Amino acid sequence: MKHTISVLVENRFGVLARVAGLFSSRGFNIDSLAVGETEDPGVSRMTIVVQGDEKILEQVNKQLNKLIDTIKVVDLTGEDFLDRELILIKVHAPQSTRSQILEIVDIFQAKIIDVKPATVTIEITGNAHKIKAVLDLLKGYGIKEMVRTGRIAISRVK
Repeated sequence: MKHTISVLVENRFGVLARVAGLFSSRGFNIDSLAVGETEDPGVSRMTIVVQGDEKILEQVNKQLNKLIDTIKVVDLTGEDFLDRELILIKVHAPQSTRSQILEIVDIFQAKIIDVKPATVTIEITGNAHKIKAVLDLLKGYGIKEMVRTGRIAISRVK
């Protein structure tokens, strides 16, 4: 099962390396990792997506809490939370298929951010289901290049 873990840490040099090292030293692969400053410049939020059972995640949570720079660890998976991801996709778009691609962009409330004679670059923001649905549709047109952020998430509970 995939787990979304939110970790508040001190915004200091080396914290990201220590957290990533904690996962790699235990043989856990991080599916997604996004880090950014919070409303407090001295604190960063890491959103980590990792696959594992409850026993493995309990061990990870305990180890994260032992790190000196950790302020708070929350496994959002069992909670009500909002998540988003950003993806930029460069799609093969000759004149013959461009209108179909633009229709997909419109349906998914995405944005065209660049147009070239043979390609369009699309920006899409959404949850994992939306991103997957768009990718599934655009694969048929030929994805030339793609880059995506990690998942970011926030609890809906106060």
